[in-house]
Amino acid sequence: MATAAADTDGAAGERRQLLNVAYRLLGSLTEAEDAVQEAYTRWYALPAGRRQEVLAPGAWLTTVTGRVCLDVLGSARARRERYVGAWLPEPLPGPGRHPSSAYATGSADTADLADRIVLDESVEMAFLVVLESMTPAERVAFVLHDVFRYSFAEIAAVLDRTPAACKQLASSARRRVGAAPAPVTPAVRADTVRRVKEAWQSRDIAALVAVLDPAAVMTADGGGLVGTVLRPVEGGALIAQYMLAVADRAPGMELLECPVNGAPGLVARRAGAVLTVASFFLAPDGRVARIWVVRNPEKLRPWAR
Repeated sequence: MATAAADTDGAAGERRQLLNVAYRLLGSLTEAEDAVQEAYTRWYALPAGRRQEVLAPGAWLTTVTGRVCLDVLGSARARRERYVGAWLPEPLPGPGRHPSSAYATGSADTADLADRIVLDESVEMAFLVVLESMTPAERVAFVLHDVFRYSFAEIAAVLDRTPAACKQLASSARRRVGAAPAPVTPAVRADTVRRVKEAWQSRDIAALVAVLDPAAVMTADGGGLVGTVLRPVEGGALIAQYMLAVADRAPGMELLECPVNGAPGLVARRAGAVLTVASFFLAPDGRVARIWVVRNPEKLRPWAR
């Protein structure tokens, strides 16, 4: 256990870790920053003497951040029932992809929020989408234990449950994740995304169908702010037709291969403005099994140029 700490530097140094936890819990960079900011607000609202009594400010902040995220997840379910179309997590660009002025939320030093997220398997779109299927308590227990290696005793303080109950929640969440499919190498992933891009740009529907799994599913998120399909498009052939129809309606659209949440993805841009960010999940044979398309401009602010 750490020695007593009242210095602000000790607490302030936890912000990056807290932001990484909150993004994985919420799937939203904006909401993650708000949750972390709320935790710090509560920390600095404590009397100085009370802060001196806290032996591990990082643990205290993590507990509060987790509780705030738990509340947000609970209310998010009701909000998403009113959301227009499918709701998808906010996609993250690779480090340095956005200018310093592209993402300002009003709190100090938030211009590089996206750069502070560690890009690993736990932020890939496929993983975040699975997390959406969990109950709020399952998600908190699973992410804190399986991703960040917090003990169930520490998680119990967040969820206000026994360690045994938290262990059961994480186990239930793990069953939702299921067995991991056979891994696809980064080179195969990059090559497949490149083939999608080339077929899309050349309007080659046969090549596009060939790179899509026959049972592929495409889900799009426009948030009711821009036009897109409101329900998933199922089947490789139908997805290919839809993609070419979109390209025909968007003259001058430029496709770029860019990392999305740490994995190969595509960005559609027109006149310098990012309009669409697409993430892909590949079947073991290297064909595209899932496509997640984010068009909601409120979720694309980190991608602004």
